[in-house]
Amino acid sequence: MRVYIALASSSGQLSGVPRHGINLARCLLTRPEVSEIHLVSAPWQMEFVRDALPCNDARLCLHSAPIGNNALSRNLWYYAQLPKQAAEFGADIVHFTYPAPVRKGAFQCPVVVTLHDLYPYDIPENFGFPKVLFNRAVLKQCLRAVDGIVCISEYTQSRLEKLNPRLARKAAVIYNSVEPFKGSTVATPPVPLRTQPFLLCVAQHRRNKNILLVLEVFQRLLQATQIASDTQLLIVGIRGPETAAIENFIAASRLSNNVVLLNGISDAQLDWCYRNCGLLLVPSTFEGFGAPVAEALLAGCHVVCSDIPAFREVGGAHCHYVSLGTQPVESFARAVRQALQIPKAKPITLPHLSTPFITEEYLKLCRSLMPPTATDVHSNKAALTSVVERQHSL
Repeated sequence: MRVYIALASSSGQLSGVPRHGINLARCLLTRPEVSEIHLVSAPWQMEFVRDALPCNDARLCLHSAPIGNNALSRNLWYYAQLPKQAAEFGADIVHFTYPAPVRKGAFQCPVVVTLHDLYPYDIPENFGFPKVLFNRAVLKQCLRAVDGIVCISEYTQSRLEKLNPRLARKAAVIYNSVEPFKGSTVATPPVPLRTQPFLLCVAQHRRNKNILLVLEVFQRLLQATQIASDTQLLIVGIRGPETAAIENFIAASRLSNNVVLLNGISDAQLDWCYRNCGLLLVPSTFEGFGAPVAEALLAGCHVVCSDIPAFREVGGAHCHYVSLGTQPVESFARAVRQALQIPKAKPITLPHLSTPFITEEYLKLCRSLMPPTATDVHSNKAALTSVVERQHSL
């Protein structure tokens, strides 16, 4: 089976969508029935994608899409050029790692898209007006045109069901693959720290991540002397629409000596943060999955997070859940105080997010969409001949 994975996006760092495509390739390379994987990224993504991929498997081919770093160029490439390239590679299945324009009928094989969330409808503030209208149009067009939809959580599938029950009929839930960090560990933090434990937040600077609430909770804890005055908060994530508001809050609240904004750190450094922080604080308003929650639990880190369906689905009974009700600052501050008094947690296992499980679920989807191969036809003919011969002998 030859798989074409398109992950070209605007992201210049290893964020959720590129990581999803890379993890999918890693999963599929564990199975012998996968003969080729063509992974296509944007030119500005090539370096970090190459660094994150296994380099010793001849079945994996990394390609650079000839696109400019703007939405028009990227979407035109997805619509007009991607089908031609997939045909040249002889792809048996094409996987879009996020919704993009799909030219229905231009593909010679099934097309699948990963649906991470429905942010254009749930939190339009992430995009702004009128850009959100374009994002909604692309989302609808893509979901209608593809042969299969991979929802990364049951919650995402339920949101799709409410948006369009007919589209939900071709959707399957396949979680993101998340496993304990297996690389070389590091002994030092990504930045100098005055004291430990520190508090950790892993989130892009987007409205739904609710980083301003993290800062308000941290400020409340400091002002009430419920944590040491030199405690630090590390916010790890790519800059985005909320960056200016975050920086302004830090300056106005005089938290510059206590808050550190990080981005572009390695997986080994992030793993160090999970294993050495006092807890992970995740007060998102909307999420499709919640990879930081899973990563933290696998590393043995306490998690204080908002009580939303996606986090419940990932974290089960292992997190400290807080309602985003009328007094979220006080509620989160209280949960943080309680979590910091509990002895350090032990790493847990999440088998439903493991590589073998996710790979098998994905291959089941592929088999359901792909026509029988020549090998399958020959095998079926041989089996039928054998049955006829046995019946004749009897």
